[in-house]
Amino acid sequence: MPQTVTLIPGDGIGPDITRAVVRVLEAAGAQFDWDERPAGVSAVETHNTPLPQETIDSIRQTRVALKGPLTTPSGVGFRSINVALRKEFDLYANVRPARTLVTGGRYEDVDIVLIRENTEGLYSGVEHYIGIGDDPRAAAESVMLVTRFGVNRILRYAFEYAVKNGRKKVTLAHKANILKYTQGLFLDMGKEIAREYEGRVEFEDQIIDAAAMKLVMDPGRFDVIVSENMFGDILSDLIAGLVGGLGLAPGANIGKDAAIFEAVHGSAPDIAGKNIANPAALLMGATLMLEHLGMAEPAARIKAALAGAVRENDTLTPDLGGSGTTDSFTDALIRRL
Repeated sequence: MPQTVTLIPGDGIGPDITRAVVRVLEAAGAQFDWDERPAGVSAVETHNTPLPQETIDSIRQTRVALKGPLTTPSGVGFRSINVALRKEFDLYANVRPARTLVTGGRYEDVDIVLIRENTEGLYSGVEHYIGIGDDPRAAAESVMLVTRFGVNRILRYAFEYAVKNGRKKVTLAHKANILKYTQGLFLDMGKEIAREYEGRVEFEDQIIDAAAMKLVMDPGRFDVIVSENMFGDILSDLIAGLVGGLGLAPGANIGKDAAIFEAVHGSAPDIAGKNIANPAALLMGATLMLEHLGMAEPAARIKAALAGAVRENDTLTPDLGGSGTTDSFTDALIRRL
């Protein structure tokens, strides 16, 4: 029986690329019963909220969602709908793989997976203004919240990911030289857990700014990188830049009871409906979903078709240097499948 999966087309180019991805999945023999639900600006227009309860209920029921890019409305609802979803379902691990598809760039054969703690750190949202005299906003304070529980589970996830996927090394990126307590806890637990995997997975730690420099100078020295929330957010976009940008960057948000897969780029409303949006990032997110569901064979076929199309410049969309459309690129992938 086909598995039921929540489908959130999203905003801007979201519906365009979501349709394309569904076509490719069907062509690869990955059959799903899609429970389509709204979120984002489009949901505000129809449900008066960017994250309707029906969407939350659907994800809670299916436990798996494929999500197009969302626009967070200004002055309404959540600071970020994506953050709200992560908190709602405790999606503590953000997995961002980056692998070279477009050849001829500065780097070849980049193959890095960044695993980011997704629920704590400065993104916990614990912040406030401090009034002084007549100025109620004289100062602002944010709290970097790091718990032993949260650090333990993201580090174990990173090491288990390495073991399961045949990865050789885990690099912990931190700022423990300055943030002695929060980042110190992250580093201390990293060293402690690494001893349990000694002989199976190599471990190193890098100060975050040095790690950023070394990524630009020699990305081949990295394999799996694990870090706290904000540092991981920054490094993940840097790593995407090594392989061609956010148009080739998928993401997985993993929790104990649910998982949401996505393209990490924005909704690009300026090109919505023009049939030129690149579906590759969302399609790569869908292959992560397939692997999560134990559907490795169609995932491998889709990845091979995508790599071949990009390598041979087969009707690529303009952002990849081609003159094709969303539809023609999708057709090319289906032909290869």
